Amino acid sequence: MIALEDTADGVVLPVKAKAGGRANGLQGVHAGALKVMVTQAPERGKANRAIADLLAERLGLRKLQVTLLSGETSPQKRFLIQGVSKDELHARLEAALKDR
Repeated sequence: MIALEDTADGVVLPVKAKAGGRANGLQGVHAGALKVMVTQAPERGKANRAIADLLAERLGLRKLQVTLLSGETSPQKRFLIQGVSKDELHARLEAALKDR
């Protein structure tokens, strides 16, 4: 299960990122974090933008609702998801992981 965290600004989604992968996609859950793979190389923020765009697309969100909070240069990242409740985000994550 993904360890979502409610905050005053939105819901924090922990992500375990792999940049420079073979394909863009949600890979499952590992140690309470959503595993995400993108093809973009981890240089000048390209992979972080690709991850945010992928999260928005797969979770049915606008790109402005997904913001990187921490982990800019680390595989362990935290994204702020705005405009949805913790329960709604959990349901969207479950659906997205079933459709991968």
